[in-house]
Amino acid sequence: MGKGGRSTPASKQPDDGVWRSPYNPLDPNAPELPTKGQMKAAIPAHCFKRSYFWSMMYVVQDTIMSAALVYATSQLLSTQIPSDPVEILVWALGWSFYGFWQGVILTGHWVLAHECGHGAFSPSQTFNDIWGFVMHQALLVPYFAWQYTHAKHHRRTNHLVDGESHVPSTAADNGLGPNNERLSFYAVMHEAMGDGAFAAFQVWSHLAIGWPLYLLGLASTGKVDHKGEPLGDRIMDHFRPNSPMFPPKLETKILMSTVTVVATLIGLGYLMYQVGPMPVILWYWNPYLVTNAWLVLYTWLQHSDPSIPHYGEGHWTWVLGGLSTIDRPYGIFDFFHHRIGSTHVAHHLFHEMPFYHAKEATAALKAYLEPKGLYNYDPTPWYKAMWRIAHTCHYVESNEGIQYYKSMEDVPLTKVLSKKAD
Repeated sequence: MGKGGRSTPASKQPDDGVWRSPYNPLDPNAPELPTKGQMKAAIPAHCFKRSYFWSMMYVVQDTIMSAALVYATSQLLSTQIPSDPVEILVWALGWSFYGFWQGVILTGHWVLAHECGHGAFSPSQTFNDIWGFVMHQALLVPYFAWQYTHAKHHRRTNHLVDGESHVPSTAADNGLGPNNERLSFYAVMHEAMGDGAFAAFQVWSHLAIGWPLYLLGLASTGKVDHKGEPLGDRIMDHFRPNSPMFPPKLETKILMSTVTVVATLIGLGYLMYQVGPMPVILWYWNPYLVTNAWLVLYTWLQHSDPSIPHYGEGHWTWVLGGLSTIDRPYGIFDFFHHRIGSTHVAHHLFHEMPFYHAKEATAALKAYLEPKGLYNYDPTPWYKAMWRIAHTCHYVESNEGIQYYKSMEDVPLTKVLSKKAD
C-alpha cells in the first residue's frame, strides 16, 4: 500500500511479457496530462462530422446481413428437433451457428443504437432517439434509461464511487476482512472453487447474467444516487421511473422505455404460446443472449486490467478517467461491431464522434498520446485477455485514493483450511 490509501500498481512487477499500461499516476515522473481541447486538436476536424446517409447505410448493411442469415437458416433447418442422433447433432450445430452469428450481427445493431444515444448517429437528436429507441427496444434495452446511465459512465469513467457500470467492488464487498481474512461471499467462494473454476465463474457471470443483473440494479452499478448521495441498501434499476439513478425530469422517458420492454416481452410470450417455445428460443432468445455477452464483454475488457488505475474522490479527473480506457484487437468482430472495441479510447474521449471516423481518429490520438506514454493498447487476443482479467481483476482495497484491481488468487488461504491441510 502506497501513501494516501493508494494501492501498488501491477505495472511495477518485472516484465514477463504481459501487457501493462504505460501510465502510472503514482510515478513522480508521470507525464503531464493534456487537456480535452489539446487531444481534440490532434484529431482531423472532419472526424466529428455526422452523416445521416452513412449512419443509415450501416443500419441497412447490418439488417441485410441479419435477414440473409435468417433466410438461409430457414431453408436449411427446422425448428423441430429430429429423432435420429446424427440429425440431432447436425441440427444442434446448425442452430448454434445461427445463434452465435446472428448475435454477432445484432451486436452491430446494438452499437448503432448506442451511437444514437450518444448523439453520434446524426446531427438531429430527435432522429437519433427514434432510431435508437427502435433498435434498442427490439433487443429489450430500455433506451432512455440506458442512454442516461451510459452517459454517466462516460462522464465519470473509472471513478470508484460515482462511476457507472463495472465499478470495482472493494475487499469488504467481496467478503475480505481487514487483514485479508476470508469471511464471506466471493472470498469464501473463491477458496472453495479454486482459481480456474472461479475465473470460469467470473466469465460466465459476466457474459451470461451480467447484463440483466445490471439492468435490474443488482450488479455493477454506481454507489451513489443521481443527487450524489450514498446508495445504501437502495436498488438502482433501469425500469422504475423513480429509481434512485434517475432525476425526476426523466420519469416520462423511463416509463416509455419500460412499457415498451414489457410490451415486447408480452409479445414474445404470446408468440411462444402460439407457435411453441422452441421457435422463439432458436430464432430470438439464443442470438439475444450472444448479443448481451458481447456488449458486457466490451465494457468489461475496455476498462479492466490490473495495471489500469481507478480513482477516488479528490483524485479523479475527467481526463484521467478517459485515458484509463484500453483499445484491444477483435479480429473479424471489428467489422461486425463497427470497431467499438479497437477504437474505444477515442470513443470514450469523444463519444459524439461517429464510429465510421473512429479508426482515423484513433490513429491520430495514438500518434499524439503514445509518445507521452498515455495511450493504452493491449495486443493480447480478446479471449486470452478475458481469461487473464477473470483471474486477476476481482476487487480494490477501498474506494479512496488511487486503486488498482487485485486478485483473490493473491489472498492467502484461511488458517482453518491451512490447519486441515496440515
